[in-house]
This record gives sequence, C-alpha cells and structure tokens, in this order.
Amino acid sequence: MNNTPSDELRYYAPQSRAPSRDVLDADLCVYGGTAAGVAAALQAARDGLRAVVIENSGHPGGLTAGGLGWTDFGNTQSVGGIAREFYREIGKHYGVEEQWCFEPHAAGAVFDKWIAETGTPLLRRAFLADVQMEAGRITAIRLEDGAQVRAKMFVDATYEGDLMARAGVRFTTGREGNALYGETINGMQIHNKHQFDFPVDPYRVEGDPGSGLLPGIERGDDYALGAGDRRIQAYNFRMCLTDDPDNRIPFPKPANYNRADYELLARYLRAGWNEVFAKFDRIPGKKTDTNNHGAFSTDFIGRNHAWPTVSYSGREKIFQEHVTYQQGLQWFLANDPSVPAAIRGEYARWGLPRDEFVTTGGWPHALYIREARRMVSDYVTTENDCRGAHVADDPVALGAYGMDSHNCRRILHNGRLCNEGDVQAAGFKPYAISYRSIVPRRGECGNLLVPVCVSASHIAFGSIRMEPVFMMLGQAAAIAAGLALRERCATRDLPYAALRKALTKNGAVLAIKNVAINQIV
Repeated sequence: MNNTPSDELRYYAPQSRAPSRDVLDADLCVYGGTAAGVAAALQAARDGLRAVVIENSGHPGGLTAGGLGWTDFGNTQSVGGIAREFYREIGKHYGVEEQWCFEPHAAGAVFDKWIAETGTPLLRRAFLADVQMEAGRITAIRLEDGAQVRAKMFVDATYEGDLMARAGVRFTTGREGNALYGETINGMQIHNKHQFDFPVDPYRVEGDPGSGLLPGIERGDDYALGAGDRRIQAYNFRMCLTDDPDNRIPFPKPANYNRADYELLARYLRAGWNEVFAKFDRIPGKKTDTNNHGAFSTDFIGRNHAWPTVSYSGREKIFQEHVTYQQGLQWFLANDPSVPAAIRGEYARWGLPRDEFVTTGGWPHALYIREARRMVSDYVTTENDCRGAHVADDPVALGAYGMDSHNCRRILHNGRLCNEGDVQAAGFKPYAISYRSIVPRRGECGNLLVPVCVSASHIAFGSIRMEPVFMMLGQAAAIAAGLALRERCATRDLPYAALRKALTKNGAVLAIKNVAINQIV
C-alpha cells in the first residue's frame, strides 16, 4: 500500500472535481450521501420527487458501506421501512432472508444499485461553498467547483451538519452539563468500561513527572463529574480485517509512524492487558468488523475535538492524523518487539482484505464520525426520552440502542491515569424520536430537514447515532419534504397526522408492544 494519501484516502481532495457552471434543479436536494441520504433519495424517487444527492466522499452509504458491518441496532423489531429493506437486500446477497452483519462491498453494492435504479444524480467529492437564502428558506447552494443546485426542499444528511450550520440553524457541539436537561450521565464521566484495568505510568520517562506526559494525555485539572464542555467522543476507522492468507494484505507502516504514540500501549500490555482481539467481530467472507476495545485501541482519543466546526482542509489534517495513528497501531501490534510474542504472532496473521476498499489498498475510506454538530430545535431528545420518562407524541422512528459514548480524553485523576467520557447505559425499551427533533425550530430555515445531526443531547445522541436509525430518519425526512411541498408549508408546520399516515404506509415502525429492554453489544 502506498503511504502517500491518494485522492481516495482523503476526506478533502478539492482537485478531484473540475470547475463547473452546471445548474441542477430539483424538488429535493440531499446534502450528504450517507445511508440516511441514500434512504432519503430513494424515498423521494418513490414519491415522484426529483432529487439530487451531493456527497463529500467518492462513496455513497457512509459508515454502513465504510466498514461498519457489525450492525448496532438494539432491537430489530424497531427497524422498519427502507432500513429494513436494506438488511433484506443484504440478505439476498448471502442467500438468507435478512443479514445484519455483512462485508463493506456488499453494502456499497446495495446503495449503488438504489442510486442507479432511481436515476438520481449523485455528485461525488463535492463540498459546500455557499448557501443562498430568501425569506427564511434555502433557495440554492453553490459547491466549491462552481456548480449550483436549486431545490424546493433540502435534507442535510451529513455526519457534520454543514448545510444546517450554513443555513443559520442553531446547533451545539460537545457535552451538556447534566443540569441543563435534567440528565444523570451527560458531561464529564469516568466509568470502568474501556478503562485502564492496571496502573500504567503516564510519564515519558517512567517514574519522572518532570519528563512530561506521554502523547495524548492531559493533566485533567478541570475534571468535574457531570460538567459540560466542548469535547466529543473519539473517532476511528471501522476496519474490515481478514486472516485468510489468500486475501490478506500485511499491515502497512505509515510514513509518519511515531513509536512514542504507542509507548503507553506497550506499558499496558506489559502490565498484563490481553484483550487485544475482543472486538474482532466476525462477518462473512472470513472477515471482521474490528472496532475499538479497551483503554488503548483504535479510538484516537482526544484528537478530534475541532472536527465539527473546522474548515474542510482542517478536517483533512485530522483525517490523515487518524490514518497515521490507526495504521501505526496495527503495524505496532504486528511487529513491535515490546508486544508479547503470543499477541504479536497472532496479530501478524491478520491484515487488510484485498477485495475490500480496493482503491485505498484495503483501508476504509470513511472515518467514523460518531458525533459532530447537533441541532438545537424546539424538541431536544434527552436521556429522559431514552429511559421513557418523557415520550414524544410525534414519532418518526424509534431509537433502541443503549446510550453509548466513547471516551473523550485521557487524563490524570487522583494520581491515576484514566480515560474520561465513556458511558454505556442500556436497560430501557425502544423510544420515540420526535419529528420536531429533525426539523429546525420555528422561525428558522423552513425547508430543511436534518435526519443525522438531530436535536438531541450528547448522551441521547449516543443512542440515536446508529446507522439503521439514520436510514429511518432519512426516509422520514424525505416523506415530510414531499408532504410539505404538497401542503405548501414549512417543514416545522407540517400536520403530524398526515405525516404519521404516510410513514406507516411506507413501513415505518412507530410503536412496539411487549418488547424486551435493550443491551449494549
């Protein structure tokens, strides 16, 4: 694998699109070709709307086609509509009725098929430059290459909420303090999951505080349980790995590899940690969806806090830092003499699959943006909604996964090295996600829907942020857009009774009886 980033292994590659004077007209413009965006485009086509999809990367489907093949769903009974169709389409690929774990290329093929079947124009590697507004509505957007898209309705299906922000919609980032919404597990948190199970010396020279802290560790003097801040949970790449020798590419050593970045892991392994392979979740094709696990793993903790609002070029820098860190981690575990021989030998049996992500040498093209901007609308979904203490009366989909936040930073606390921010709280039933949480507040942008960066607190978003839910919300957004066009009203003013009828007709699951409580897998 070439260690020089190609246009494919980049977040931002503006030179990949030629200058354009194209003007595209549509009923619905979907900015963001994530799974939610594709679902919105598919529903729009079914409703007879002309849609256009604009995607920052070269690959529609977001994380569902980007390595997240071990689906987090909480409860399959809560998954309906186009999302359920997706898992049945995947099932056809494997000769079964439904398939919830799958290879990335299989997911990508479904999204490509849906886009092709609808004839929806898909603009790849396109980035927002300007938003034109009139009387509180978006009239057109201009892309960096000069192309314009004029539409009557818009959906922001990006993981970052870039269109929403450019349209002047109120948003937040980071963690709210518990007091804001009457929550109990928001804000700063130290728990025992994905935590250091053994004491590890945090200093560059062991035993010498004067030598400074190892990379990625903060002093943590501001830690206060439940207090809010602007930090966000860690990102990583959801790697698809294989131990099939006929399909395996050995882990590449990145050009900017820095052994010091992994000294903390070397010490942790020396202390006795042996759960390196705990999240090698098997998917078909002799492959895995390999995710973060433990105190030091694929999550690049604390290195993504600027991502939500930084420039595209700033995100590219963060993206490449994550590539270098995570590729370096794989090379370290498979090669570094400090790794116990049994672990090192086993890790070296694994590698990147030749038949996945072929344009990037087997490396996933999509960084896992677990959280970025979140809209602040007239309805903010919170921990109280997840636990059933408050029930929205205008559901468009159900959330079902536990409230799951990855760590936000690594600190010294009471003299000990700790990870901070991980929360895993399950034990509740599927809950309603309000229509008001996917539309801007009254008086803000009247022709925009936001099915990914929804109006939710940090900890509630930790439950909502699952790919099946995003697909369901994307479909709901397109249905609402079509109804608002026919009713000639702002999205916020759409009568819910009409929306509910249309959602139900299109297979949405809005309530479940006698269902078991969820667990985090």
